[in-house]
Amino acid sequence: MTTQPLSAASARGVGCPVRHADAPVKLSGPEFHTEPQALYRRIRRSHGPVVPVELHGGFPAWLVVGYRELHQVTSDGELFPRDVALWNQWEHIPADWPLLPMVGQPMPSIYFTAGAEHRRHSEMVVPALEAVDPFEIRDHCEQLADRLIDGIGARGSADLVAEFAEPLPVLVLARLVGFPDEEGRDIARVLKDLADGGPGAQEAYARFGEHMARLVAVKRDAPGDDVISRMLADPAPFTDEEYALDLMAITAAGHLTTADWIGNSLRLMLTEDQFAESLAGGHRSVGDAMNEVLWEETPTQILAGRWAVRDTQLGGRTIRAGDMLLLGLGAANTDPLVRQGTGSGAPGHQAGNGAHLAFSHGEYRCPFPAQEIAEIIARTAIEVILDRLPDLQLSVPVEDLVRRPSPFLRGMNALPVRFTPVHTTGDLL
Repeated sequence: MTTQPLSAASARGVGCPVRHADAPVKLSGPEFHTEPQALYRRIRRSHGPVVPVELHGGFPAWLVVGYRELHQVTSDGELFPRDVALWNQWEHIPADWPLLPMVGQPMPSIYFTAGAEHRRHSEMVVPALEAVDPFEIRDHCEQLADRLIDGIGARGSADLVAEFAEPLPVLVLARLVGFPDEEGRDIARVLKDLADGGPGAQEAYARFGEHMARLVAVKRDAPGDDVISRMLADPAPFTDEEYALDLMAITAAGHLTTADWIGNSLRLMLTEDQFAESLAGGHRSVGDAMNEVLWEETPTQILAGRWAVRDTQLGGRTIRAGDMLLLGLGAANTDPLVRQGTGSGAPGHQAGNGAHLAFSHGEYRCPFPAQEIAEIIARTAIEVILDRLPDLQLSVPVEDLVRRPSPFLRGMNALPVRFTPVHTTGDLL
């Protein structure tokens, strides 16, 4: 059967009746990557905490921008599971729909299963991540960060996104999972191609899967002290496909989000004079900058998603069975209901406050061991580069910095800097 995207009119019919002033918001456009918070404030005023939106091709969804409502959705995994198979639009979705990689399709991995099947995967993956030694993570990160800085140090200039923030997390994750460094560098290139979403994305995904399938086969014969060996040692029965898909989910989920956490934190330090002065004076820390980013510019702005099991009410809206709910993590973090009296907008106003939703919430949140791994990588990366290159400065005006053109992810396309050239440690990649 030939499938066609829904028209805007038919898209509106899937959810509640749409008034003229309540027409769906197109989930695209420059505001999502230039001034998303201004956009979130405007649509919250005009639509409330649950916003009808239109995805690429005219497909309908609900964007949850209220903190309370998002907490409700993520706390109720029975009513709003992460079960993409429930989506009531599948018969209309073309095979080449560009958002398909972001939304996902039913497959036997920790990220694309729900209920008991999701818990089965979690009970195998989470202990394997928990067993990673935090000191080992930091040691790997320091070594690899030094190597990357050695590659740029003599030049006195660099793009901190392409040459540091993007490659470092996946190089560390590759080691923790069980890959040798040489293969980790190719996985970094593969994930960059996937993130770009260009013509090479499908080929990159295939290569990504091949890397993981080979690793599963290797570690079956020669297990080691790594994540995949611990997964394989779990007594529950899993197929090689399931192991490979779970490895892909772990690595991909931890790659770009951690890279953007590093990049956005460095951008804050380099562009916000008040924060930079406070950091230099010892009144703020690297951890404060990282926490500020999770509140104000969380790497995952919108997360797809949840799907309603049955007709229900949310934030004054009628949600139909099979409707997609997009988690507006970035919007919920700045909901006035939870930010009153905090002085929103001043750097550091959320110092020490960990109630953000940057890692989502509930049964399907980012597992706590994965959060800890990401935090250690990001913090160590920033500390190493500030130690090695203490006079970092932007080499372009701040208004020339370009954000990734995505409503889902918040990160920099590039972060050009200059610094006093430094000698290498003699340990190049």
